[in-house]
Amino acid sequence: MISGVYVEILVLAIIIIMVMQYIGGFSMNKFVDDNAVYFQKLKEDDFEFYAKAKYGDAVDIDKLFNARLKNALITTLMVALLFISYLQNAAGILVLFGVFFFMFKQSYMSLKSYYKSHLHLIDTQLPYYLKNLEILIQHYTVPVALGKSIGDAPEIFKEGLKEMIEKINAGDSTIQPYMDFAKDFPVRDSMRMMRLLYRLGLGKQERKQEQLLTFSRNVSSLQQKARESRYKERLDKMEAKTMRMLVCTGVGVMALLLLSILQTFSTM
Repeated sequence: MISGVYVEILVLAIIIIMVMQYIGGFSMNKFVDDNAVYFQKLKEDDFEFYAKAKYGDAVDIDKLFNARLKNALITTLMVALLFISYLQNAAGILVLFGVFFFMFKQSYMSLKSYYKSHLHLIDTQLPYYLKNLEILIQHYTVPVALGKSIGDAPEIFKEGLKEMIEKINAGDSTIQPYMDFAKDFPVRDSMRMMRLLYRLGLGKQERKQEQLLTFSRNVSSLQQKARESRYKERLDKMEAKTMRMLVCTGVGVMALLLLSILQTFSTM
């Protein structure tokens, strides 16, 4: 329990912070900005990469990082005020540092988790989109086929496809629009497939069938990998469920055995 003295200190500290924040005497944003040189050392090497993967290239990395710091510092300060009576030894200080580290890393781990799940979704859907595109290419040129594919394309690809088609229609006949699309969706074989698609668009009519066959074989290979990946995921989920069931059963049996032993001893 927190004593009356600590409650008074807590209330007084909160009031002082609120007043200083209101009159401008203290600003968490200013504190973070003034010490940016030191705080930047806490930034992960791949933080910018994960942030742009989720929010796009226009995201303000410094602003996003400072928001992480501010939230972690405010949470740590509130915990320190609430549990001030426990901060009289080294263990309490270590716990406080743990709170700051957890809050600071939480948003980073969220970005990293989003990136992995986002890539996994792209990785499983890209082969089937390319298969539909392959059918369209048999009847149209590559740029026309790309335009017609948007309607049936997975939602995750539509924006990237529109940007790629706009660049091609604007007169960019280089491989760059295809590579930009591949960079937006950096999954297994995306670069290679976009190179094949670009060459298919450049190829002469007499070579189109040969190039289309190469493209088709690569798409089929990707589909096979996607099927194997989904099959493995299902197996992993089944194994995890089986293990949970076995653990629960084992714990239940042990509990019943323990109760039986206790009852036996109690009747003796």
